[in-house]
Amino acid sequence: MAAEQNEKLALRVQLMPRDTNPLGTVFGGVILSLIDQAGFDEARRHGLHRWVTVAFHGVEFKRPVRVGDRVSLFTRTIKTGTCSVEVGVRVEAHRFQSEEVVEVTSGSLTMVSVDADGHSIPFSSPPTLATPEGQDL
Repeated sequence: MAAEQNEKLALRVQLMPRDTNPLGTVFGGVILSLIDQAGFDEARRHGLHRWVTVAFHGVEFKRPVRVGDRVSLFTRTIKTGTCSVEVGVRVEAHRFQSEEVVEVTSGSLTMVSVDADGHSIPFSSPPTLATPEGQDL
């Protein structure tokens, strides 16, 4: 499978039995959660803020992910607004049993940068994340 231009590896995870249904395939919700995490990683490149997911778009589950598979999530910025970023995510599974690598899921999500009160803010504004000591940056 061809990698998209400007894709970055955002996350790599080994899927375990706790992630699967009785048939040994991974729950779609587990993959959606990983896509959400990868989307945050990409959005954060645009600003050190709190980012919230406002929408998933066109997520397509193409092939199953099985227990033991290692999944890699690749991201790229599709477009930006003032406060939002649309992130494309492509998920590959490295098959545990065969070493084959297959694309299993793709889609996109929109993330919005917010302040401490949850109001959207321009992601070009100064960082709003708290420091480890609990002080805002």
